[in-house]
Amino acid sequence: MVRGASVRAVDARRRVPRTDAVLAVPAVLAAERRLGRQQVKQVVAAAQQRVREGALPPGALVAEVLAGLPETAASLRPVLNATGVVLHTNLGRAPLSAAAVEALVVAAGTTDVELDLATGRRGVRGAGALAALAEAVPAAGGVAVVNNGAAALVLAATALAAGREIVLARGEMVEIGDGFRIPELLESTGAHLREVGTTNRVAREDYTAAIGPQTAFVLKVHPSNFRISGFTSSVPVAQLTGLGVPLVADIGSGLLAPHPALPEEPDAATTLAHGADLVTASGDKLLGGPQAGLLLGAKQLVSRLRRHPLARALRVDKLTLAALEATLRGPASPTAQALAADPPTLQQRAKVIATALAAAGVDAIAVASQATVGGGGAPGVMLDSAAVSLPAHYAPLLRSTHPPVLGRLHDNRCLLDLRALDAEQDTVLRDAVLACTS
Repeated sequence: MVRGASVRAVDARRRVPRTDAVLAVPAVLAAERRLGRQQVKQVVAAAQQRVREGALPPGALVAEVLAGLPETAASLRPVLNATGVVLHTNLGRAPLSAAAVEALVVAAGTTDVELDLATGRRGVRGAGALAALAEAVPAAGGVAVVNNGAAALVLAATALAAGREIVLARGEMVEIGDGFRIPELLESTGAHLREVGTTNRVAREDYTAAIGPQTAFVLKVHPSNFRISGFTSSVPVAQLTGLGVPLVADIGSGLLAPHPALPEEPDAATTLAHGADLVTASGDKLLGGPQAGLLLGAKQLVSRLRRHPLARALRVDKLTLAALEATLRGPASPTAQALAADPPTLQQRAKVIATALAAAGVDAIAVASQATVGGGGAPGVMLDSAAVSLPAHYAPLLRSTHPPVLGRLHDNRCLLDLRALDAEQDTVLRDAVLACTS
């Protein structure tokens, strides 16, 4: 018995295709050039082990390897956002436009990001992106870009208020996600906070009483991820001017101009017009671009921030600059398109998908739904939408399809909301559901 078992083990090893032979297969060799040798060898080794265990015929190993190879050398996978949350933080917030993606491809090579081709000398880093941002917000005398919205606020606090006081309302000392809080963020720069008002109410007099020789600036923070109602009062930007110190407004979401669907969401142009000296915002939210922190305001003030030593540590790379410029100059971003989506058109799309699925035996119906902005923007704003309603058990199944589909559960049904999906993705969505059914 021992001898027989040993022979079978030797036979199993002999039946396993050699690694060098598998790697020499043209399709596998092409994958190696695309993904790198190490990743391909790992997939080959896993398939070989399945052959040894008898779970895979030797002749099927190459097909198994090709099926198991990732699409790219990175681990990130594309996901269909059918949650009804336009800017889903866990899904990377704003998807980039085709123009921004094309700009990324160009920027991935050697570029003139910091070179003046006319003179051959060093140029302004990201001059095109800065010019596009300035054109988008003419009220801003100066503009700058750092790596995210929190970084923009940190730079302002470090450059203007280290060792001094920042005056802000108690009700605006918010947590911005993942345990990070505005007060702690500001205090990490060496600034001291002077809180005014109460959690639910603050008046202009509270600000004026707090301002003194140590005041660096007044900070107005838009509580973009929550809303307090009832016995409340706050002081708008227009009433915080003329206090003798700079007024910094963190509007959060990156809206550059008023949007008809979001009348209560602050925008950079209006905030500056109302008297703010500096506006900070995010680029990957309502602007619909890459992750970035935007600084817009008085030319002398922004120039001071751009020349601060910390600005070097917070600067963005050429990929971000390229995607930001293309977002600002190019066609409407997916975020803008999602916000402008027509509910009747969404309903018609949902009916077409649901009808096709029902014809294939799936319990699918088109229903009206409510989408949200997400990404810490426009809390409480509901966007009329439409969804394909499926039994709840489809939710985990769809997360394992290719590409994965993320919906939401509501009343024990899985809703696939179309607000954040381009119409060109409807067929992919339908096929994903069918793949779970077969």
